[in-house]
Amino acid sequence: MRFWIFFLFLLLASQVRAQDSLRLTRQQADSLFLKNNLLLLAERFRIDISKAQILQASLRDNPTATIEFSAFNNQTNRVVDVGRGGEKIISVQQLLYTAGKRNKRIALATEAARLTELELLDLLRGLRFELRSRFYAIYFQHQTLARYDRQISTIQITVTAYEHEYERNNVSLRELLRLKALLFQLNNDRTEIRFQLAEDQRTIRTLLAVNQPIRPLVRNDALTRYRIPTQPDDSLWQLALRNRPDLLASQSLNRQAELNYTLQRALARPDLRVGGTYDQNGSYIANYVGLSVGMDLPVFNRNQGAIQAARSQIGYQNQVQKQRVMQITNEVVTALQKVRDVEQMVQSVEGRFTEQFELLNQGVLTSFQKGNISLLEFVDLIETYNESVRQLNRLKADRVNAYEELNYFIGDDLFN
Repeated sequence: MRFWIFFLFLLLASQVRAQDSLRLTRQQADSLFLKNNLLLLAERFRIDISKAQILQASLRDNPTATIEFSAFNNQTNRVVDVGRGGEKIISVQQLLYTAGKRNKRIALATEAARLTELELLDLLRGLRFELRSRFYAIYFQHQTLARYDRQISTIQITVTAYEHEYERNNVSLRELLRLKALLFQLNNDRTEIRFQLAEDQRTIRTLLAVNQPIRPLVRNDALTRYRIPTQPDDSLWQLALRNRPDLLASQSLNRQAELNYTLQRALARPDLRVGGTYDQNGSYIANYVGLSVGMDLPVFNRNQGAIQAARSQIGYQNQVQKQRVMQITNEVVTALQKVRDVEQMVQSVEGRFTEQFELLNQGVLTSFQKGNISLLEFVDLIETYNESVRQLNRLKADRVNAYEELNYFIGDDLFN
């Protein structure tokens, strides 16, 4: 009865742990990321702000109205005399922009809104790369930890058996301590991996805005989808130059500089102020109605400094854009080289190499128990196997990361 109660407790505990983890495929993680990520949600408010600024730029100035009246009539001794014999002056003025200033402001605000959208796309590009890198890193860390857990369990049983044999004086203390040192090293390595796993879990949970640990679900076809692109390198460069939102943002800044230059030149031209005036008794005739037109005379301030600054800003943005084009080209070249290097490395160690190591690992413990290999050979083979497993899974994670980095630098999903 106690055995069955204990078994039921373990089963329930394992189910609780399984429910605590959020199991996701990469596509599900992408969807949850787009739905929940707080930075993306906050960035969408900036887009609303920029659209509101377009609306504000399109609004015309309000007319200005003034009224002047007699505070005290010293002939009639009346205060605030606005009757027939009093005095009041009413004037209304409207500012009229010249040289198309209003349309130029609208065009500048529209381009600024487009820049905000491009910045959102660039943020999305960077966060998606971070999400996928952490997703696959966590997956391969779980693969490594599963191997370590099985290995540690086996070594723990061997250490326990050696302790019993040591008590019977059948093995030496040196042999027992060597096995315990191996077990300690394996536990230490596992703890190091778990620390890195915890950091990756923290990052991916923040990206997905969830509290549960993420358990990646990865099928083989999801990994084989990553292949070296068949397109020529120059076509990938051109694809990056068309797609990269940071380059498009640089072009938008260049366009804004040009629009601002035309606006500053237009601001050098004075605007008109058109208005009408009604004067009850203060003019040469009673009930005077007049029309007024005013403008600033561009004698001293012709907006020279702002025009010169806007012209220099165009030159600055042109140079920044050229530098960005060169940077993007070099990034794509480097990413392609990394993909080819890591693919070559993975292909050289996968397949036959991993099969041989698995066969070796399965036979090591049996050979050691039968006395076919010495303790030193056993420890050396176990350490070599575990380190190889760790490095191989890290290499597989680096492989996926290299392909996702290529996606990031090109600004497109080549392996979806």
